[in-house]
Amino acid sequence: MFRMWCKIYKENHLVKDTVIEDTRDTNRTRKVLDGLEECCNRFNLTPPIWLDLNVSDFKRFSYTRFNSHNFIENIDFDYLEIRMIDED
Repeated sequence: MFRMWCKIYKENHLVKDTVIEDTRDTNRTRKVLDGLEECCNRFNLTPPIWLDLNVSDFKRFSYTRFNSHNFIENIDFDYLEIRMIDED
């Protein structure tokens, strides 16, 4: 099972979180992108833009943060963090 934990932080406090689960038989990249889209739908956000730093962090650590530089619209939090918590 694929599970990704999505968290929103503001002033160093966790203000929202959700866990996205995916049991489909597809590749990891598709699950991550679809999971991030689902997370943003739950939080009522437009999906962030993946910068090179996000890609390299996620590849190395299975975790990354998206801050105001990653979003087209203004955000009212410090960052969105995604982290893999379970993977097939």
